[in-house]
Amino acid sequence: MMFIFPLLFIVSFIMSLREIIRGNKDAMLLFLIFGLSIYTTAMSVAFSFGLKDLIPVFQFFKELMIFSVLGLNIMSLTQKPRFHLLDYLILSFFLYSLFYALAPIGEQSFVNRLMAFKSMSFFVMVYFTGRLLDLRNLYINKYFNYIMVLTIAAGAVVIGEYLLQTHLQTRTGYAEYSFYFFNFEPSGSYGLTTTFESEGGYKRFASFFANPLEHAAATLLALAFIMALYTRDDNKLVLTPIGMTALAATFISITLALSRAPFASYFVMIYFYALLTRKKLITNTIHIGFGLVGAYVVYLMTRFEDTASGIMEVVVNTIDFSNPSSVGHLVEWIQGIMAMIDSPLGLGLGSSGRVAGSLGENVGGENQFIIIGVQAGVIAMFLYLFIYLNFIRLGVKWLPYLNGKERKICMAVLFMKIGFFIPLLTSEVESSSYISYMNWFFSGIMMTVIMAQGEPRRLEPALQTLPPLPTTPTDA
Repeated sequence: MMFIFPLLFIVSFIMSLREIIRGNKDAMLLFLIFGLSIYTTAMSVAFSFGLKDLIPVFQFFKELMIFSVLGLNIMSLTQKPRFHLLDYLILSFFLYSLFYALAPIGEQSFVNRLMAFKSMSFFVMVYFTGRLLDLRNLYINKYFNYIMVLTIAAGAVVIGEYLLQTHLQTRTGYAEYSFYFFNFEPSGSYGLTTTFESEGGYKRFASFFANPLEHAAATLLALAFIMALYTRDDNKLVLTPIGMTALAATFISITLALSRAPFASYFVMIYFYALLTRKKLITNTIHIGFGLVGAYVVYLMTRFEDTASGIMEVVVNTIDFSNPSSVGHLVEWIQGIMAMIDSPLGLGLGSSGRVAGSLGENVGGENQFIIIGVQAGVIAMFLYLFIYLNFIRLGVKWLPYLNGKERKICMAVLFMKIGFFIPLLTSEVESSSYISYMNWFFSGIMMTVIMAQGEPRRLEPALQTLPPLPTTPTDA
């Protein structure tokens, strides 16, 4: 049965490429959704089947897809596009980090610097692929529904893992693949990595994603698309049966992934969704829930004896930093901050993050912003942070003025950015191809939507001018 993963990866690539050749460039989303989500699992199974010589070819599929569509988008331009300030800032980040890759800065070899450059800045290529896409033939609902199907499938797999108390990755060749290609030796109690386990003996499940962290981040992405797909232009949430099933799958997935930062982000997303769509019942319920949980945590922390157990033990130990993982985050942050204080212009690409980790020479880490800052300096770090926060600002600013598929795109990107912010503080989110590609591809599309509108002050809020809408979501 495991052969289904590399088969689906290859078939989704071929189908996407065929449609792109026919002129349907948006079909690359078929590969991004169904191919990249299972990328590591597909590569692991292919490795276990003895196809290690073909894996570098498979690994290049995702870059080939981006370069192909980006090139076609550029060639099909009939007039010079209008660019936003953020477009120029994103391009500036790319050029700035490219300088660090080409210049002999740091101790890493040229090849390692290029690998680190790709890990840190390839999102720019993905962004402009979406930014230059013609939106007239983009069928948003179709691809949003594909994500619902993927989410339900991930939930079904993780339920199976939980019932069997067995990680899927123990049967895919994950450990052998990671060691052979990335020099990551098996660790932890299950022969995988320590990310598959938590304090208290709890297993953390990844479904068919690379690891529990990516599984949790993919769940946040799915929640953002659920919010966007099933929220009408008048802010009413109308869930279909598949929508309710997908929403239930997200809660199961975020719970069994047992990743603390994404778990907190899951409820932060719901809270901001309730605020922006004026759902007082949800906001009041969250206020009461957080108040009760907070009071109970304070009660446990002020008791002289250790009475916390189970999940509450994980929560309390996370807050007071007695959890080994929390201590690890803190140590990595301090190391990274000290490195930036000593070298404000950076230590060079490959000195922090995934590439440095595979070389055993990591400085700092476990924080996307610090990883960028250690490598390329505080200028690059603050530039990335400024870009990220401004997408949230633009999403909040424009959401009331959009309707139809434009509003869905804006809402999906806005809540992706909100949802990923906390995980960015505790992990290198950009190292996940599925999360990074989906995030920045739709960010580019959102910017195209915004640039196609007039100035907000000249527009009437969409909610004041729209006629009554049907009860099921349809494409604009």
